Amino acid sequence: MELIPAIDLLGGKVVRLQRGRYDQVTVYSERPVEQARVFYDAGARSLHVVDLDGARDGEPRNLAVMESILRSVPMRIQVGGGIRDESTAKRWLSAGASRVVLGTAAVKQPALVKRLCEQHPGAVVVAVDERDGEVAVEGWLEASGRSARELAREVDAWGVGAILHTVIARDGTREGPDVDATLALQAAVSATVIASGGIGELAHIRSLAQRGVRAAVCGRALLSGAFSIPEAFEAAGMSAE
Repeated sequence: MELIPAIDLLGGKVVRLQRGRYDQVTVYSERPVEQARVFYDAGARSLHVVDLDGARDGEPRNLAVMESILRSVPMRIQVGGGIRDESTAKRWLSAGASRVVLGTAAVKQPALVKRLCEQHPGAVVVAVDERDGEVAVEGWLEASGRSARELAREVDAWGVGAILHTVIARDGTREGPDVDATLALQAAVSATVIASGGIGELAHIRSLAQRGVRAAVCGRALLSGAFSIPEAFEAAGMSAE
């Protein structure tokens, strides 16, 4: 299983939210580029970066710091948060992002996301953010009326590079990922489903890997020092480069 470290940005700082709530914020670093380098020096070669301000406001808000990460750290970086139009998606790809993550746009502007999938094969990740089986959009603040399975099957048909599946009730809790929900989604699609939300200990990573989850992102547990990148990679069956 591929394990991808995650950095969430709010007001230019590295943070984690509790269950997606903007009023429950933990700040881990005021130097995001330095944090990305820490992950790189520990052996990580992929990184997941989310602009939480952008996800909430509908347009990128942490442009300078995200561009600095892309310039400064030689990693395969997928970026998300506030990408709601073609020009923004292409800007990130031109700036060096390996993949762009779109969530709200997949629900509200499906033609746009389908076109991006066609124009940039493998470079588009769709975020399926699930709360009680229903997809949440607009920074997880709005219910979409779409089921996670329905949306995943639709975007899979577009040739999406991957599907980022977050179980919002688990996100930032370190209580353990919802492995069953991720596997159920994976069984419905051919694209790789990336598990997100709830990893808090090495046993959680082992469980994901042993049960056949293909990829997962991990933020709070790595940032808090619950385990190291090499330990996480070993649990996932990876080797640090």
